[in-house]
Amino acid sequence: MQNALQEPQNILVLGGGSDIARAIVEELDAPTLRRVILAARRPGEIETDGLCEHAEVVVVEFDATSHETHEAFVESLAAQYGDLDIVIQAFGQLGADDGDDPVAAARLAEVNYVGAVSSGLAVARRLRAQGHGTLIVLSSVAGLRTRPSNFVYGSTKAAQDAFSTGLGHALHGSGARVLTVRPGFVRSSMTTGLDEAPFAVDPSEVAEATVKGLRKGADIVYAPGILRLVFGILRFVPGQIWRRLDR
Repeated sequence: MQNALQEPQNILVLGGGSDIARAIVEELDAPTLRRVILAARRPGEIETDGLCEHAEVVVVEFDATSHETHEAFVESLAAQYGDLDIVIQAFGQLGADDGDDPVAAARLAEVNYVGAVSSGLAVARRLRAQGHGTLIVLSSVAGLRTRPSNFVYGSTKAAQDAFSTGLGHALHGSGARVLTVRPGFVRSSMTTGLDEAPFAVDPSEVAEATVKGLRKGADIVYAPGILRLVFGILRFVPGQIWRRLDR
């Protein structure tokens, strides 16, 4: 349960290896935080040392593509540890996105979008039953207008973003809510070796913006904030210019 100041006591991270999610946990770490549950496909590879000063850290196995298990998985954690105050949906893959491999593209969509739907609905059911709690979805500005160079990945983030914002509307009035986070290029293990895009940020900057939005009751957060304006303009750039910008 959240305390009287609405501070979380239990946090679940779906995608426990995510640099951004871990930075959010560190930003939320406080004496009132009791437990952080890191869910990952390969739990043995998840590092827990130094993540939280105040909370117990638990690592459990989770497969984003095992859709039929997601509801039971969420319910079992709630039964064992109590209400889930914050759930961070942070799993995802970048993929080798040349748009040339139908099977690889389908697998990417299976993780980034289909897994987001099945786990997101399972979490939403639990939060609705509790009457409180927030699902934080790590989306991306890549889904706001897909670039030719990574349009498969961008399309999966566009679908995930549409799902998370729609789910937020569906939960209105239930006490549960969704915070959709739209970062730009983040310097993380996922992007190591890639050329930085403009307005690149560190995971800690995304975490700071996320927690600020969480405390303000925001529905959508951009990181950095200037991307709200940038993509508000880029959405209307003619296709010919958009393709040149991606070179």
